[in-house]
Amino acid sequence: MKKLPDYISINKQTWNNKTEVHIDSEFYDNVGFLQGKQTLNSFELDLLQDLKGKRILHLQCHFGQDSMNLSRMGAKVTGVDFSETAIKRAKEFAEKLGLETKFICCDIYDTPMFIDEKFDYVFTSYGTIGWLPDINKWAKVISHFLKPNGELIMADFHPVVWMYDNDFNEVFYSYFNTEPIIEEESGTYAEKEALLSGKTISWNHPISEILNSLIKNDLDIICFNEHDYSPYNCFTGMEEFEPNKFRIKKFGNKIPIVYSLKARKK
Repeated sequence: MKKLPDYISINKQTWNNKTEVHIDSEFYDNVGFLQGKQTLNSFELDLLQDLKGKRILHLQCHFGQDSMNLSRMGAKVTGVDFSETAIKRAKEFAEKLGLETKFICCDIYDTPMFIDEKFDYVFTSYGTIGWLPDINKWAKVISHFLKPNGELIMADFHPVVWMYDNDFNEVFYSYFNTEPIIEEESGTYAEKEALLSGKTISWNHPISEILNSLIKNDLDIICFNEHDYSPYNCFTGMEEFEPNKFRIKKFGNKIPIVYSLKARKK
């Protein structure tokens, strides 16, 4: 068996470098967010019930926009991310906005060492689990933190999307989790011309692996949805066919772009 590369240090450096670019980007519209703009999408909101007084653990929260919007909706939120830069800025924004959102910097697998409470919801969204090699270990963390009948709410890009090269010209990677995907990238999805370069290590997790890991860790799948568009213009060659709905132009509505799910702790 090949030794797993030091993916945490490598990816953390890349995400620390990306954070300041993302905060100032039009993509994240941080000015609008600070003025009250909702950053959550219908895919997630449709699966969330009344949040007033509910405890939410937000895994891989980046610099916390969604975490803070969940707080604005009345929830008691703890956001977790491994990027020191992102968590530092998240704390600054929460203080500026007068929100009680808590933020913790740690690797997702280590979260039980840093938090000693149970939650009504675990939330994670968009570009998250691809950075984790072991999805069963991820599901175990979720199960650990959920109260009985607590729910995981998740939305992410469909693994079919990650099979292609960056220009969607050919199937480049396996749909299945066969090996780490090691890439050198320039720019970032939020600002493609940004003067950034860095190495990333990621994994493609098929839908079967995701669902089975949750089932194995005492979560019942309540609903699973596949969507033929993205709420974000974040891939090469996308077109906006309706306001804030984007598809890869050459594929139209022929492939799934996003999936969303709800799972409940037994």
